[in-house]
Amino acid sequence: MAQHQEQPWADESSALAANVSSGGALQPLALPHEPMAPISDDELPVGSDWGYQLKWDGVRILARLDGEGHVELFSRKLYLKNGIYPEMVSLIASKAEKLGRCLLDGEIVWFDGVRPSFQHVLKRERSRSSLLQSSPEADGKTPQNGGLVYVLFDLLADESGDLRQLPYEERHRRLLALCPADDPRMFVTELFKDGAALWDWVQTNSWEGVVSKRLSSPYREDKKHRDWLKKKIALVLDVDIVGLKWRNGIVASLVMEYEGGYLGSVSLGLNDALRRVIASTFRPQNSLIAVVDCPFPAVPEDLRKEEVQWLSVPFKCRVTGLEFTSAGQLRHPKLVTFLPKEPLP
Repeated sequence: MAQHQEQPWADESSALAANVSSGGALQPLALPHEPMAPISDDELPVGSDWGYQLKWDGVRILARLDGEGHVELFSRKLYLKNGIYPEMVSLIASKAEKLGRCLLDGEIVWFDGVRPSFQHVLKRERSRSSLLQSSPEADGKTPQNGGLVYVLFDLLADESGDLRQLPYEERHRRLLALCPADDPRMFVTELFKDGAALWDWVQTNSWEGVVSKRLSSPYREDKKHRDWLKKKIALVLDVDIVGLKWRNGIVASLVMEYEGGYLGSVSLGLNDALRRVIASTFRPQNSLIAVVDCPFPAVPEDLRKEEVQWLSVPFKCRVTGLEFTSAGQLRHPKLVTFLPKEPLP
């Protein structure tokens, strides 16, 4: 009992009562209007009140369990995602007895054991149908060539009630205690004390970045805070140029494809000399250049009103960018160099 007196958040009976209707039935655990999100920052904060985590490059997902085996997955905008990730629903449901009634926060990530691939997750998001996916499995194995994993980093509620006013360090501790650590497809991301060492590791291993979290902070929705900060490394990608965007007879930008998906268009780094070379090589009236259709399932929305020449023989470029957008495009891309047919090391 003394321990409870030392922790002002430990009086949980009132929180539990608030979740019970007048008829005695438990109400669904309340979702945040928008999940807490990290704010971009160029520096890692320092001090004893900060912890540091790897930034997993995936899709934000809240998982709500009702304590009776029913699982709901929600996106950042609170759209139901059960049909997009049926194997994740089955996986979480297989652990429902251990997890009980709770509200989990994390990222669904495509992970091959080396680093996440946002483009692979985006392909699933774009499918909009579970019928095209493999059958749901919960066998405790991760495919050798990579697969979806659910990386957890916060616990918003459990059997005792809402936990969002607890310090993050306590929420993370409870999350570690709640979630089994024996399944590589669903695990709690570590909380490190040495941010500089983690940042060095991220740079060496080409990960996306580091999220710094104030250990004493409650769960504050959206970005109305300075308690979660993200520092990201610049992305360096080898892409295929599959189209040219023309404006007034000039090559305005290059249409990029990466891992089979539309990555956006790049114009920064294209000087006048490069534009002339590309134009003379791929000019539409050149009889040696075949006319082909868009290589994507549908013409990207931002290109539908543009004059785009699709290339029968794509060429490779190296580009840099800040991050992938939620639509899978590269934010602030810049052309670095043209590449030979095979990617450079």
